[in-house]
Amino acid sequence: MLITIIGRGHSGTRAISHTLMSSGVFMGGLLNESGDMLPPDDLYEACRVMAKYVVYKGGLEWDFAALHTMPIDPAFTRLVESYLAQVFSNRSEHKGWKLPETTLIYPWIVRMFPDIHYIHWVRDPRDSIMGAHLTDDLSDFGVPYEKTDDVRLRRAISWKYQREIVKATPTPQYTCKVRFEDFVLQQDEVLEKLQEYLGIPLGKIIVRPDTVGRWKKDSGEHYFEFFQDDMTELGYAS
Repeated sequence: MLITIIGRGHSGTRAISHTLMSSGVFMGGLLNESGDMLPPDDLYEACRVMAKYVVYKGGLEWDFAALHTMPIDPAFTRLVESYLAQVFSNRSEHKGWKLPETTLIYPWIVRMFPDIHYIHWVRDPRDSIMGAHLTDDLSDFGVPYEKTDDVRLRRAISWKYQREIVKATPTPQYTCKVRFEDFVLQQDEVLEKLQEYLGIPLGKIIVRPDTVGRWKKDSGEHYFEFFQDDMTELGYAS
């Protein structure tokens, strides 16, 4: 079984990566402290290849339609296969990878790997944008958007873009959605759900309840009006 985690950086994806690793799932031969599979350079470049085919409509609107029907760029395929070589060559029964930038190429990842198990990981955007991440400036990965010097707004736009690209992609056969907050505050229940989904036993890891709702003590800008519809859909109170 092949597993990957789809979720923006600073959404708490390290928790599920560490859970899978501690449960015997091979998540790469070289990992950083966040559980990201290294080296990431080929996948980063794959992001830039796919971004060329995203149509920017202005504001917070992007057209991803062509990505679902056009031939996948051969350069993209080569780069992804190179990045995942260590996973494909590993003989473990259960294996996968975690790298937040995978979310930026989700439409073509689903087309390349329609039958793998996807774990969709989300976090309250107000908490997610409080910390810096490599994907804060989408232009670093070739994604067109209206640039701003406002750091929090850049992060918010990145959160919104990644939310939109996931929503625009046809749902693969095997998908499980998890909120970071539920994993932290109700780990037993979420693990039971994931165990049923993956068909393997999962061990508990140490979690910190104070990682939930950090925005409540934040003095900076952490809420943007364009979050509201997604927050409502995801069950986050405004």
